[in-house]
Amino acid sequence: MTAIRHRLRFGRAPRTAPATPDVPLATVAAPAIERPHERVPLYVWQNPVRITHWLTAACIVVLSVTGLYIADPFLIPPGGDVMSNVRFVHILSALAFLLSGLLRTWWLLAGNRFARWSAFIPTNRAQATELFRQAGFYAMIRREIPKVLGHNQLAATAYLILFALLLVEVVTGFALDGLMGAEPGYTLFGWLRELMGSQTLRFIHHLSMWAILAIALFHVYSCILVDHVERNGLVSSIVSGYKFPTREEIVESRDGGEELLERVEREQAE
Repeated sequence: MTAIRHRLRFGRAPRTAPATPDVPLATVAAPAIERPHERVPLYVWQNPVRITHWLTAACIVVLSVTGLYIADPFLIPPGGDVMSNVRFVHILSALAFLLSGLLRTWWLLAGNRFARWSAFIPTNRAQATELFRQAGFYAMIRREIPKVLGHNQLAATAYLILFALLLVEVVTGFALDGLMGAEPGYTLFGWLRELMGSQTLRFIHHLSMWAILAIALFHVYSCILVDHVERNGLVSSIVSGYKFPTREEIVESRDGGEELLERVEREQAE
C-alpha cells in the first residue's frame, strides 16, 4: 500500500536497496591474510619428539636384525660367544627402546599441541573424518590432502597401533628372555609364560615385529609423498624440528589458527 500511495503521489515507486545474498557474518568479518602464500618457519617437532623418533627407529632396526638371528642363526652355527653377544645387544636395545617409549609417553602430557595426546586421539568430528579423507588421498581417490600441520589423523592412528605393538614386543620379549632365567623377565612375566606357552609367545613376538616393519615402511612412503605434495620440509623437519607451511596453511589447518600465526610473527620479529 505504501508503494501504491507513493506512485499516486509522485508518479513512481520508491527506490529500494538491491537485494544481497545472505552471507554469514563470519565470512564478511574475517580479515584477509596478508601474503597468504609466503612460507614461514614453524617449530613443530620438539626435541623429545625428535630424539625418541630416531632412537625408536634405530632400536627397531637393531632389534629386528638381532631377533631374526636369535630365532635362526643364519651366519654361523648357534651357540658360543656370538650368540651371547647378539642376545646382549638385543636386550640392551630393548631397554633403550623401553626408555624411549616412556619418554614419549610422558611427552604426550607435557608436549606442545603437535605432540600431546589430543593430536593422536580424535576429539571432534572433523578430526575423526580426516582419517578417511587422508586414506582416500593415499589411495589416490581424493586429490586434496587435509590441511594439518602436525600428525594427520591416519598417521596418528597408525602411531597408536604402533605404540600398542611396541608394548606387545616389550612384554613378550622380556617374557621370552625369562626362559633363560634372566631378570626381570623371569620374575615379572612368569605368569604370562604359563598362560600362553613359549611357542605362542614367540609367534606373537615375531608377528608383531613384521607388523611394526610394515607400518614403518608405510610411514616412510607417506612422509615422502606428503613432502612432495606440500613442499613444506616435512622430511627434514624430523631433524631440524621446523616445517615451512604458508601463512594461509597455518591459519586454515585443523591444528593451526590465527593465534599460531601471530605467535610465529612475534618470534620472527624478535
